[in-house]
Amino acid sequence: MAIIALVSAKGSPGVTTSALACTLSWHRRLVLAECDPAGGSVLAGYLTGALDGPRGIGELAVGELRDGNMEALFWSQLVDLDAPKRERLLLPGVVDPAQAGSVTPLWQRFADFFTTLENGTPPYDVLVDCGRLAVVGPPWPVLRAAAVVLVVTRATLPDISATRSLVRAIGRDFTEHRVAPGSLRLLVVGDGHGTSEISKALGLPVIARLPDDPRTAQVLSTGGNVRATRPLMRAAGALEVPIGALLDRRRARLSWPTGQGVPHAV
Repeated sequence: MAIIALVSAKGSPGVTTSALACTLSWHRRLVLAECDPAGGSVLAGYLTGALDGPRGIGELAVGELRDGNMEALFWSQLVDLDAPKRERLLLPGVVDPAQAGSVTPLWQRFADFFTTLENGTPPYDVLVDCGRLAVVGPPWPVLRAAAVVLVVTRATLPDISATRSLVRAIGRDFTEHRVAPGSLRLLVVGDGHGTSEISKALGLPVIARLPDDPRTAQVLSTGGNVRATRPLMRAAGALEVPIGALLDRRRARLSWPTGQGVPHAV
């Protein structure tokens, strides 16, 4: 279990929709954490605002700054997306711009805490919606702590061009902070340029391609019944397999005996 982060260069390539589709279709236990400083959208969109009180990362940040007990507060701030199983949980993002000021100084604290969830009872993966990095106070510490970082892009030339700059920025940051190589992958959304062409242009492997599915995207954005047989949900569910393979390689590298070299980082 580990942190899996999704991030984009532009405003609407489908980061939140992709993250929510994965959360609702994967078999492993997941916490979907909305860590976009610009604000979360699942609560007001897919959940249509139906909660019994304020909840989410903003409330958690205020409690941590006041009392320093994130471990005790965390579970009370989650929403069960498949109640009462507690296998698909949501940590809603900020709903008020004023909350971003409380959240931003705590990105490293959140990253450290999310990492511990893979050793919990039961263990959880944390799927993090990081939104766009071109905002004030982006969650860099969460990206650095992630076992897998999915750079989401549409297959159009403007999106690919913007994503190229983002990939370079992430590469520079990871080198500066000595992040182990091998965590970055591309997640392509929709029709347009070919997968191999995009991979070559951006210098990263494409882990999967999610289809345009406006009907499902609308449900994930505004609420309704999600059909597992829809193209987007099937493709999102299939993404669990290559993600699991990447996580297995990461665990193998981390557990490799000292002095015997390391497995090749793909």
